Amino acid sequence: MTRFTGRSAIVTGAARGIGAAYARALAAEGAKVVIADLNAEAGEQVAKEINAGGGTAVFRTVDVSDPESATALAEFTVAEFGAIDHLVNNAAIYGDMKLDLLLTVPWDYYKKFMGVNLDGALNVTRAVWQPMSANGGGSIVNQSSTAAWVYSGFYGLAKVGINGLTQQLAYELGGSNIRINAIAPGPTDTEATRTVTPGSIVKDMVNRIPLKRMGTPEDMVGACLYLLSDDAAWVTGHILNVDGGQVFRA
Repeated sequence: MTRFTGRSAIVTGAARGIGAAYARALAAEGAKVVIADLNAEAGEQVAKEINAGGGTAVFRTVDVSDPESATALAEFTVAEFGAIDHLVNNAAIYGDMKLDLLLTVPWDYYKKFMGVNLDGALNVTRAVWQPMSANGGGSIVNQSSTAAWVYSGFYGLAKVGINGLTQQLAYELGGSNIRINAIAPGPTDTEATRTVTPGSIVKDMVNRIPLKRMGTPEDMVGACLYLLSDDAAWVTGHILNVDGGQVFRA
């Protein structure tokens, strides 16, 4: 028996990167996982790999910025696995990200970005909390970032919002026996980081954090599974920092 045997979990943004690492780890510990993403080809491949390895996973297309799509994801999960026990709100936009000031970022891009990176976490949480509550409760993890504590334009603003959302929802969901926490990684080596963030900026960030290292998606797995599991049964409204990013020095 492992920590998530017999339980179901939704991971958004699970087609690659940190989300895929979360999905694989949950399945390895017995969870039945919904790989939720817009990237059908990559998402279906992750589900295929998990199933081939003896785990249980299905893919579901979702646009987290659309409340109706989020509701359909919740309904699909209940129909597929009978209940919703855990949720990881990992979906995010990275592609074409610019280090623009809030005063100059194009409005259309800003709204699209916030619709996924901030509103998306709320949309999916609103969609799952009632079936999760009806099943006796559960746990949720939101993906935050070091960017919430340092200047990083509208990306950082979205992560500040994720932290506030996590703490507010901890208060609102506690009566339904649902815990919600967030993980705030330092700089992490993903395809998105490599293709979007200039190497000089990444190097500077790494040099300023206490552990002075570039994290990997697998580094986040232990934190995520801990917060989702019964090991953290009395932990809610917490922002768990990974790699010392919270004490980043400008």
